[in-house]
Amino acid sequence: MTTNDTHSAADRTGRGSNADASTSAERALDCSVDRRSLLRRIGLLGVGIPAAGFLGIGCSENKGGASPRKTAVPVTSGASGAGATAAAPQAAVNVDYMPVPALAPALTRKTAETVKTTLTIKDVKGKLADGAAYTYWTFNGSVPGPLLRARVGDTVELTLVNPKESALGHNIDLHAVWGPGGGAALTQVAVGETKAFSFKALNPGVYVYHCATAPIDLHISNGMFGLIVIEPPDLLPRVDREFYVMQSDMYTKSAAGTPGLQEFNLPAMADERPTYVVFNGAMGSVTGDRALKAKVGEKIRIFFGVGGPNLSSSFHVIGTIFDRAAIFGSFASISESVQTVTVAPGGATMVELTVPVPGTFTIVDHALSRLNKGAAGQLVVEGPADPAIFKQL
Repeated sequence: MTTNDTHSAADRTGRGSNADASTSAERALDCSVDRRSLLRRIGLLGVGIPAAGFLGIGCSENKGGASPRKTAVPVTSGASGAGATAAAPQAAVNVDYMPVPALAPALTRKTAETVKTTLTIKDVKGKLADGAAYTYWTFNGSVPGPLLRARVGDTVELTLVNPKESALGHNIDLHAVWGPGGGAALTQVAVGETKAFSFKALNPGVYVYHCATAPIDLHISNGMFGLIVIEPPDLLPRVDREFYVMQSDMYTKSAAGTPGLQEFNLPAMADERPTYVVFNGAMGSVTGDRALKAKVGEKIRIFFGVGGPNLSSSFHVIGTIFDRAAIFGSFASISESVQTVTVAPGGATMVELTVPVPGTFTIVDHALSRLNKGAAGQLVVEGPADPAIFKQL
């Protein structure tokens, strides 16, 4: 019997518009400064991406100290979301990012066993952006929740714990499950309850799991999602490094980058107009010290999924080409030499690549306006240069 217990998640002022006082050039400058501030917050300026190319979309950030912007946000911007109202300025909130989500190690056994996993619901106030915080609902204290792992033929026993400190009832629906609700009805846990169920892993692939308690979109947007990998009977080929990234869309009453503890915006979610589009739960959560790190020539595998609840992703790593990509998360549908992978909400993929040159490679949703909302990360590769492949002339 093998235990795959992931009970611990550790693995790792823009000036207001005033037609009487500002010229159009001044307003354009404000906009550029605001966009540069957002890109700086997600660590993109100075890493080889042309930031100026992403500065032309309407300005929405309110920098501390000035009166909040009164101009209505254009429908095409979506920066504050539908139904957003001018919120009173808040002081910056300095809290830490949530822990890096746990990634279960690659399997080495080729026999079926019983895999036991415990997920504990935890409400966490974590960093959403520089100076901004959010109260997340999580599995095991991270967004996404831990990456779970089994192989075809395994029996997975999953226990869901909802401590008495929790605010609400929750459950879990795993897309790898054959059974009504993916396990949701069997795991509906009120505050203070614990429930468990088992399922047989029948289909290999990369699958999303999420809370399915109504309203499902609210629970997902607040952070209750993750991935489970079901390896084929002969297992996945060994690689040098594996990483785990998920994209989600979030909805707040204040514009992206506004300081303070952010409030959820139900009308914005209903209109599918997110304030933030982020990797691993927060703006900048996969940059700097938290970036993906590898060495030249290493074989890299990334498990990537989209929690949603609403937006698809065009997953791309600028300056690389995926050697292999599992389309729709299916190990039976592998494409080679892929530039960008479309991943639906509630969908996933696995990509593999070997980077031949060093540098900082920017991870994006290639719906590039979302860069300004946080959809950016970094893959940092160290090692010797190869002028035969890439050089300045």
